[in-house]
Amino acid sequence: MSALATLRFIGLKILSAIPMLIGVITVNFILVHLAPGDPISVLVGETAPTQEQMAELAAKLGLDQPLYVQYWEYLTSVLQGDLGYSYVMQANVSDLILARVPSTLVLMLTSLLIFTVLGVGLAILVARKPRSMFDRVGSFVAVVGYSVPAFWLAQIALVVFALNLRWFPTSGMTSSRHAYEGWAYVGDVLLHLILPASVLGLRYLAINFRYARASMRDALSQDYITTARAKGLSEGRVLLHAFRNGILPIITVFGLNFTDILAGTVLTEIVFGWPGLGRLMYDAMYSRDYPLLMGMFVFVSIGIIITNLIIDIVYSIFDPRVRLK
Repeated sequence: MSALATLRFIGLKILSAIPMLIGVITVNFILVHLAPGDPISVLVGETAPTQEQMAELAAKLGLDQPLYVQYWEYLTSVLQGDLGYSYVMQANVSDLILARVPSTLVLMLTSLLIFTVLGVGLAILVARKPRSMFDRVGSFVAVVGYSVPAFWLAQIALVVFALNLRWFPTSGMTSSRHAYEGWAYVGDVLLHLILPASVLGLRYLAINFRYARASMRDALSQDYITTARAKGLSEGRVLLHAFRNGILPIITVFGLNFTDILAGTVLTEIVFGWPGLGRLMYDAMYSRDYPLLMGMFVFVSIGIIITNLIIDIVYSIFDPRVRLK
């Protein structure tokens, strides 16, 4: 019965994601087309085409059709897996996006996983001794880390550690002067990764620290923890019991961080010249590349929907009451 309830829960979540995806595609289409600017003017550049040439280009791009026709054609194409063709970059949108996914995943997962573990680990340590010096220092650092804008911090880190101290490269994912291979290539990527991942991850360390600290302090104040200590369980076992019951808010925050992190990668990738999805999105907005811009929005939205679905499933595993709702 439990397995059947789990499958039913997953099926309902997947079905509910379909209208959500259609709604996201619709909103993205409307917002992009309401934005000021003309993609045809960007394509022709500083040339002076005739009205016939402009009309021919608009017909080629499908921009001469009414908006509802453009929307329907785009919706059916996306649902079939076709995100369109970028006439600015002369390539399929899907190919452009998939080529940047590995770079963004390296940056996102490195910063998110490492700094989530650090934030939760530090929270568990200080939750044992509330209002101690370590607790106050950790809370202060968390407030600062959450408050400092990533774009400003990225520039400061670039000036201090890359330009002045010359400890790290200034931009890019790999060195442009050397063609490294094997482990040398991995080391080169890691060296370029340290600064942007640290800047991006500091905020998530602060968020996870604050939520995990509050969750662990609440769990450690429960009666079953007092009973466990009275039975003579080691402090490690006690913390493990508290962590199992206090992990649900941490899972929620992890999901929110994962869906929110792309906004930070846009600014971070611009400052550090990281060749990922954030930089691609910026280039698409700057060049008024409608197909690429809408393809990026749809791709990111699908990623967010899938992430939320996974978080809901994980949530139901740790708390079976979710499936009953």
